[in-house]
Amino acid sequence: MRAAIFTLLLLAAWTAVPLAHAQKLDPEIESLVQGNTDFALTLHKRLAADGGNVFFSPYSISNALAMTYAGAKNRTAEEMKTTLRFNLGDDRLHPVFSKLIAQLDGNGKPRPFQLTIANRLWGQKNYGFYPEFLKTGNDRYRAGLEEVDFIRANEVVRGRINSWVEKQTKEKIKDLLKRGAINTDTRLVLTNAIYFKAAWHIPFNAKLTRPEPFFLLDGKKIEPPMMRSRPKLSFADLGDFSILEMPYERHEASMLVILPKKKDGLAEVEKKLAPAALQNWTTALAIHSVDLKLPKFTLTTEFQLNAQLKEMGMRDAFDRVNANFKGMASGKDGNLYISNVVHKAFIGVDEKSTEAAAATAVVVTKFKSRPRQPPPATFHVDHPFLFLIRDQRTGTILFSGRVVNPGS
Repeated sequence: MRAAIFTLLLLAAWTAVPLAHAQKLDPEIESLVQGNTDFALTLHKRLAADGGNVFFSPYSISNALAMTYAGAKNRTAEEMKTTLRFNLGDDRLHPVFSKLIAQLDGNGKPRPFQLTIANRLWGQKNYGFYPEFLKTGNDRYRAGLEEVDFIRANEVVRGRINSWVEKQTKEKIKDLLKRGAINTDTRLVLTNAIYFKAAWHIPFNAKLTRPEPFFLLDGKKIEPPMMRSRPKLSFADLGDFSILEMPYERHEASMLVILPKKKDGLAEVEKKLAPAALQNWTTALAIHSVDLKLPKFTLTTEFQLNAQLKEMGMRDAFDRVNANFKGMASGKDGNLYISNVVHKAFIGVDEKSTEAAAATAVVVTKFKSRPRQPPPATFHVDHPFLFLIRDQRTGTILFSGRVVNPGS
């Protein structure tokens, strides 16, 4: 029996021109976010095992795989639910994902940063996808179906998908699907693109940026442009590492930087990544004057996530015989299975901010001198570090990364 293929594509673009902490949430959204956080940190450790730079959007991956889960049945569905840490009943998962998407979107009200989340289904025309599956994608994930012809014009379709990706990510991600990535057996491609751009709440002065040493894991050093500032931020010294929360404009999102004390201590800190630990770390944060140095950097990363997801327990979905996606379509010309889960992400971090952010920063950072005030905490990011980009309203980890070489 010939197998029909569908491919899952996950794209993320994030730019910092550089968290108000999570508000009281709907209990169901809170439960979903907790599961997503567990998945995010577990996948981070899997991706970090190769030892290089890592940047990805766990939210993007969870979102796209949730759409896929809507068509899964029996053991395939059970494995996906366990791997993705979905802890809501099937009757509530997709409605609650829809509510989370609306929350991140500001429930129709402007937010102080750009956050674009776009989903689309690209399905073989006349294939007979079940209306209920398509309705879930459209109503819960804003993922309309675009009928295409993989059988007769897969290269044309590849170009259309790549163009859509490029547009949704403001041209940060180009040519995602390489030649041969889809073929005449492809029946469905699910895409998720996320783009985020925010101004630092307290911007850096570009005139202070200059090359300074950054020590790599092998002991060598490079000299990337190092940004400098002395802000008042949420900081915690946690023994063998420190954390610093750097808010974006109006404190609705933030970057949490996790810096080992030892220059080669990254792996040891990563072993500790877990939802309960992260909660404890952020609870320890307190406002402190900080002598801050942070490298400017841009990263583009691309991962095929098949192996990591299989290792985490999602096996049948990739098996051309055992996969069960009979909630999508009957599979009349072959059994549907996932051939590839591709994720590509971009990040750029620099000193820039909007005028409003710079003006607000002056107000926020202004404070009177007090007797016996402790000296600024030193937070010099001159060796490998971790970071999380979080939405403060919901606690959602939008992006996760490790930087071992800001110059690569």
